[in-house]
Amino acid sequence: MSRFAPLLLLVLLTACAATQSDATVATAAATPGFLLGLWHGFIFPVAWVISLFVSDVAIYAVPNNGGWYDFGYFLGIVVFGVGARKTRVIYKDRTLNIRAKRVKEVSP
Repeated sequence: MSRFAPLLLLVLLTACAATQSDATVATAAATPGFLLGLWHGFIFPVAWVISLFVSDVAIYAVPNNGGWYDFGYFLGIVVFGVGARKTRVIYKDRTLNIRAKRVKEVSP
């Protein structure tokens, strides 16, 4: 159970997620959409560090077009950005070659 404790904590914290108000969702032509969300997710690590020192830099565009921007942002972080790592899984099978010997049963 302790192995799943961090995952359980993360799931419980998602209940605290804020909802998106209608004022932050825009429909104008220049509103950031999926592709800009993808780009912003990809450059998230760099933008976050810069945003610590420069007040004009943000890691998330507001207003945006809502769900598609969020989906692009998520894909940018998880697939192309921070979450994309090269991992290798090496499976090594060991086989033992033991010849079975027949043992005669000795009766007393």
